[in-house]
Amino acid sequence: MANAYRSLPSVDKLLADRRLRPLEAAHSRQLVTDAVRQVLEAGRSAIARGEPAPTPDQLVASVVAEVESLAQISLRSVINATGVVLHTNLGRAPLSRETTTAMDSVSGYINLEFDVANGARGSREVHLSSLLCRLTGAEAALVVNNNASAVLLALSALAKRKEVIVSRGQAVEIGGGFRIPDVMRQSGARLVEVGTTNCTYLSDYEEAITDRTAALLRVHSSNFKVVGFTQEVGVDQLVQLGARHDLPVLDDLGSGCLLDTSRFGLAPEPTVQDSIAAGVALAFFSGDKLLGGPQAGIVVGQRYLIEKLRKHPLARAVRIDKTRIAGLAATLLHYLKGQAEQRIPVWQMISLHPDEVESRAREWAAQFKGLATVTKGESVVGGGSLPGGTLPTWLLTIKGTGKAGQRIAVQELAARLRAGQPPVVGRLEGNSLLLDPRTVRPEDDRVFIEALRQALDSLGVRPDA
Repeated sequence: MANAYRSLPSVDKLLADRRLRPLEAAHSRQLVTDAVRQVLEAGRSAIARGEPAPTPDQLVASVVAEVESLAQISLRSVINATGVVLHTNLGRAPLSRETTTAMDSVSGYINLEFDVANGARGSREVHLSSLLCRLTGAEAALVVNNNASAVLLALSALAKRKEVIVSRGQAVEIGGGFRIPDVMRQSGARLVEVGTTNCTYLSDYEEAITDRTAALLRVHSSNFKVVGFTQEVGVDQLVQLGARHDLPVLDDLGSGCLLDTSRFGLAPEPTVQDSIAAGVALAFFSGDKLLGGPQAGIVVGQRYLIEKLRKHPLARAVRIDKTRIAGLAATLLHYLKGQAEQRIPVWQMISLHPDEVESRAREWAAQFKGLATVTKGESVVGGGSLPGGTLPTWLLTIKGTGKAGQRIAVQELAARLRAGQPPVVGRLEGNSLLLDPRTVRPEDDRVFIEALRQALDSLGVRPDA
């Protein structure tokens, strides 16, 4: 083993290998030096495990791979062929061209907090507040980093060391292990749960109100659905109860819908406008779900409460940056102009007619005769929105055995697609790989088809001539 260790070159000797010189020219000597040290340390660890010492060629190849990995941004575009419109792991809402253009346009100096007309300090909130108020009917608006931080800010500003009443069936987990009770605990508010998991009545709220109560909270079940014997209190009833006891009603809507989802064959999703019209004091929602914009937490409602949130020290810690302000403004303008279905990708995908999806699926299948078929299926809205909500779709289906009897390892095919440039992500069901055109942008069809062809070719599988 000692001889194995001695076979490893020194850092300087490996750096002197002429094959590494192009790396130094393209990147930096320091980056290459760091990679060399990591590779040599990995070589020593391999020897300690009883493995043979890496050869000089293997060491050079490892350094090249390490430098190329370090020099690349790990975030990259993928083609989403899963059929999940708001795929949380793939970044939720894809953005419109106008939105990304707006975000690119503010990379330099901008009038973020500067009043150009007066030459004095301004507020970053003016760029969004009027748009949000016009679209929702609210008196005022505030935008922060995400919806969880919006709720945390509100509870911290309005209910610290006081009680907030919420239905036991709404004390939900919002994803990634974050739970409404945990958020409330961090705010300093005390959660008072009423009712049961499936049934909560107005009397449950009323009986829980004390002189310590600061607010009534409704949390929309945007990522799950309770069916069967259920009962919940409508937001209008909560508002009436709040008015009788001089308590604000806070409405965590989650997905942030501004359109009537029933028009697309989906279950009705409560809209922000309806919540404000019902009289809630504050409504909270996300920017990157059904709204279709960049990540943000949006608060709309009564001006005097928004002012309390704005002046709270936590507001600065959770504030939104300039690029997302620009992107959110561009997204909101789509709604203001009546262009949401035509310009916002989320709504383009949701409103896509099954006949259009079928046409594209058959165009895809024509490129892979004998290997792929077109089958009926379902797309999912996803992303903590419209739980159980599905849309009829058509799928490009590749089974473990093609029509011509060619055996296809669909698990490996899916892995090869994910390893491509760009990666293509589908979904596996049984011994089939399913690829849904609904969530693939039409302009990506050519790239998608080429990626699938290369992945099949790498497995030695070719379509019929």
